[in-house]
Amino acid sequence: MDVSIIIINYKTFLLTQQCIESILHHTKDVSFEIVLVENGTDEFNKENTVQWGDKVKLIESKDNLGFAGGNNLGIKYAKGKYILLLNSDTYLTEDSVSKSFHFMQEHPRVGVLTARLIYPDGRHQSVAQRFPSIKYSLIELLRIQKFLSRRKAGKMLLGSFFEHNETTEADWIWGAFFMMKSEIVTKLPEGKLDDSYFMYWEDVQWCMDIKKLGYQVFFFADTTVVHIQEGSSGKKNDMMEKNKVVFFKKNYSYFETRIIKILNKCLGV
Repeated sequence: MDVSIIIINYKTFLLTQQCIESILHHTKDVSFEIVLVENGTDEFNKENTVQWGDKVKLIESKDNLGFAGGNNLGIKYAKGKYILLLNSDTYLTEDSVSKSFHFMQEHPRVGVLTARLIYPDGRHQSVAQRFPSIKYSLIELLRIQKFLSRRKAGKMLLGSFFEHNETTEADWIWGAFFMMKSEIVTKLPEGKLDDSYFMYWEDVQWCMDIKKLGYQVFFFADTTVVHIQEGSSGKKNDMMEKNKVVFFKKNYSYFETRIIKILNKCLGV
């Protein structure tokens, strides 16, 4: 098995159906399975997944394990050499799974990869990012990027300079399309993806942990996936802020955290 595609369903029945149908329609040049995790709801069952045959493996959890916990559950049943975590609110318009898989096969140092993600209206999403740092906050504050070539500034993932048309290395990528080598999971702390975040900032932590193992994180520009992405809510923003604090406590010194916070305040971030 080349790729195990893990999809978490939590009250997104129609979107999840659309996502699965798009995978089955477009994925041709790779052997794959879909591990569908029913995450604390009862929308999917053996009766309404039988239409997809043995391509879809249904895993049911009585409890909502969150995005990270649900993916860890799915990974336990995955047989692929590569694992693709795919949001239920995405859909394919081309053979993105095969293209991403073959790129990773050709570049063994790449441990995790995302495709270009766009909104349904074609706008790009900022899926490739730098870790919070004093260096990049100072670059932004002092507007040093204006003295760099547009390509160099783009390679540094500095705001609008990155035009999403060139494959490039990043620090972290969104978990919406997150392809990684399955062997990496066993090397991570506790032999699993960090699931202490429940939802939000977990993908930043995953990339931090994967880079510490010596792997590269990449944005792959040669294929595009549509990501519908629901709008923000107060509850979502509260959770993001809480998990941001957790991330800094796990990975940064008190001094670094304070300086970055001050710089970002000056930037209005």
